[in-house]
Parts: sequence; structure tokens; C-alpha cells
Amino acid sequence: MAQDKAGRWAPDSWRSRDVRQMPAYPDTRRLEAVEARLANYPPLVFAGEARRLKDHLGRVAKGQGFLLQGGDCAESFAEFHPNNIRDTFRVMLQMAVVLTFGGATPVVKVGRMAGQFAKPRSADLEDIGGVSLPSYRGDIINGFDFTAEARVPDPERMVQAYNQAASTLNLLRAFAQGGYADLHKVHQWNLGFVDRSPQGERYRDLANRLDEALAFMAACGITAETTAQIRETEFFTSHEALLLPYEQALTRVDSTTGDWYDVSAHMLWIGDRTRQPDGAHVEFLRGVKNPIGLKCGPTTDPDELIRLIDILNPTDEAGRLTLIARMGHDKVADKLAPLLRRVRDEGRTVVWSCDPMHGNTIKSATGYKTRPFERILAEVRGFFEACRAEGVHAGGVHFEMTGQDVTECTGGAQAITEHALAQRYHTACDPRLNANQALELAFLVAEGLKASRSGQPRRIEAAE
Repeated sequence: MAQDKAGRWAPDSWRSRDVRQMPAYPDTRRLEAVEARLANYPPLVFAGEARRLKDHLGRVAKGQGFLLQGGDCAESFAEFHPNNIRDTFRVMLQMAVVLTFGGATPVVKVGRMAGQFAKPRSADLEDIGGVSLPSYRGDIINGFDFTAEARVPDPERMVQAYNQAASTLNLLRAFAQGGYADLHKVHQWNLGFVDRSPQGERYRDLANRLDEALAFMAACGITAETTAQIRETEFFTSHEALLLPYEQALTRVDSTTGDWYDVSAHMLWIGDRTRQPDGAHVEFLRGVKNPIGLKCGPTTDPDELIRLIDILNPTDEAGRLTLIARMGHDKVADKLAPLLRRVRDEGRTVVWSCDPMHGNTIKSATGYKTRPFERILAEVRGFFEACRAEGVHAGGVHFEMTGQDVTECTGGAQAITEHALAQRYHTACDPRLNANQALELAFLVAEGLKASRSGQPRRIEAAE
């Protein structure tokens, strides 16, 4: 039974709060039946894995690591294929190796995968040609096709999302532990990227130095055959905890600690549209022990942010809370610094990460939603500069990306134009970096990390 606002936390206490960005299911009894079924399904992740991720993020919060979080804008049922999972995982590994070597620091890899099915929308209704229908909210809720039948929220979709997440996690674990993540293989992939990239010469120095480091380790007997860390990796999953009936159904008591965990993912986050201190999403996530994220947009007030931190991490546990700044390239300089300063001065322990995607979406002249690579890079650069100016550790980046060769974001070394967007524009929601753009951005960020490590701060710049 849901508790009132003055009561103790329970998995369903969010139901007594203001609920935003949630669909109106026409058949509540059918919804309740699906929730009951999901509540009996096995966990997708384990509490011990979530605690291990929290430990890693705790070190990031103390300046001893870097968070790489990325993956699809919204996973779809139609594009579910092992090759797509493999390709996104592969690019994440490539980015992580570049960042690890450039920053000389451990990189914590967290995918927007195996659960990122729901999306917040700016309006409840979508109008096309004089017809108004409920907005598409992700495959876990309704269908993308613009028909009255497809747009009806269907609770049975939660079961399909669970099954797809389980299959995705099974494959990710196999890739991470079965030899696919061997550091030598990943490095060879990166060498291939450098050879193909129009700006490859710029990245060749880092690639060559990594080649020398691997050869030195092999000469010392540190190989994939002798060292598990060379052939295996840790990879965690995350998604926005938007559809609370699904999240509640997958919330369980950990048998070893007696604490509540949301076992739908290792890490969950609260979006910029659902971060109300008295709202349902904050109420739900304050009670689970997973590491959690909080999106901070340009309207975030410093006082309210401290209030949210006190609600979500009252014991100031390192690794519990990641603040994900998504300001926009033209606002990051002015809007981020006051938040960094206030959290620092209050002595709160958090990870600061940069989401340069959501504040930089525009509509192209050809009618496609897109994100210019130059604006994405400008926000990353502004984030690092603001953190450095305030004496705060720039702890991570958060990208919407895919391993597929899509044309959804303009610019980059490939010089994708607005007219080229139509060639391979596959996203059902927001535009994603393709594999080459994501890896190019990793090399550029690595250059900045390397410069900061050497004590000579350098602007992260794209090649002309």
C-alpha cells in the first residue's frame, strides 16, 4: 500500500505523489495483471553488481576515475538484433580504451542498454495533418506508427521489454567475459579507425603510444593468456527510470543486505522533466540502493539541487549520485558554474558528468531533428573548462550513440551535411552519434584529459 507524503518509503510510495510523463493505460486491471507477472520474474541484474558499480563511481567522485555512459536514445523492438548490440558494445570498448590511455585513469563503462525503452515527451499529443494522437513514448509503452491503434498504451509491452533486456544482458555478459573485449582486439579496431578517418593523422600519436605500451606489457609476460584484465572487462547497464510501474515490479529486497534494489538495471537516472523534489520519480529512486543519476538542465536552481541531493543521497555516500549536466553549448558556461560551485561549497560527494546531446537538438533545413557535432563538442569543452575553473573533477560523459553507420548528427570528420541526413536516418526518437563520430569524440576528449594530466590545460578542439 502506498504511503502518504509523511510516511516511510515503500516500493509503491511514489503512487501518492505527483506523477509526470506517465501514460494513461485504458485498462487498469490489465496493467495490474502485467505488474504482478513481472514481480515474479527473475532479476535482470544482481544487487552485488550494482554495489560494485557504486564502488567504482565512488572512486570517480574522488577524482580517481572517469565515467563513460552511452548507448541508444531509445531501444526499439524492431531493431533488436545481436549485431546491433555487438556494434554498440564494440564502440563503447573502443572509446573506453582511448579515454583510459589518454587520461591515464580507469574508465567505468555503463551502457544505455537493456532497459532504455521509455522516453519523456514535450507534449502528450502529436498532431500530423490535422490528426491528433497520443505521443509515442517508447516501445515499452506504445507503438511508433502514427495510428490510433499503435498509440494506445499497452502494458503487455513491458513483458516484451523485459524479455529483450534479458537477452541483451545475456549477450553483453558473454561479450564482456568471453574474449571479445580483449584489449589487443580493441586496439586493432582503433588502429583501423585511425587509418580510415579523414583526421586520422591527428590521432595516430595516441594510437602508436598505446601500441608500444601493449608490446611492452607482452614482453613482460602480461598477455590475455596470463591476465584476466587484458581479455575481460566490466560492463554495466543503465536507463532512465521513467515508467514506474515497470520499475516497481522489478524492485526486490537483497537477501544479503536486506536493502531494496531496482533489479532492472545497475544504474537508474531521473530525467530533467521528472526531477521535482516532491514528485513520484524522486520518491521512487530515493528508496532503492542502486547508484542513481540526476539530469541537471539549464533551469536547475542551485538551492533545489541541494535539496534533491539531500533527498537522494542523505548520507553523502560516494558513488551513490551522479549529476548529469545537459545545458546546451550556448548555456554551459553560464549555467553550470553556479551548480558546480554550490555543490562544492556544500561539501557534497557526487560524480559530475556531461550530457552534450539533449541540449543541442535542432531541426535541420531538410526537416530532420539533428545535433551538430560542433555543438556537442562545444558543450563537452565548456563542461571541462567550467569544472577546471571551479576546482571540480570532470568525472564523465554521457552520449546517445550507436555502433551503426547512421547519418543522424551533422558534422564530424565525416562532414555529414543536412542533405545527407536522409541517407541513413534510423532513430525513432532523437539523433545519435554514429560509430565514427563517437570514437572521434573520444579521441578529442582524450587529448583534453592528457593535457589536464600534464598540468597544461588545453581546449578540446575539432580539426578544421
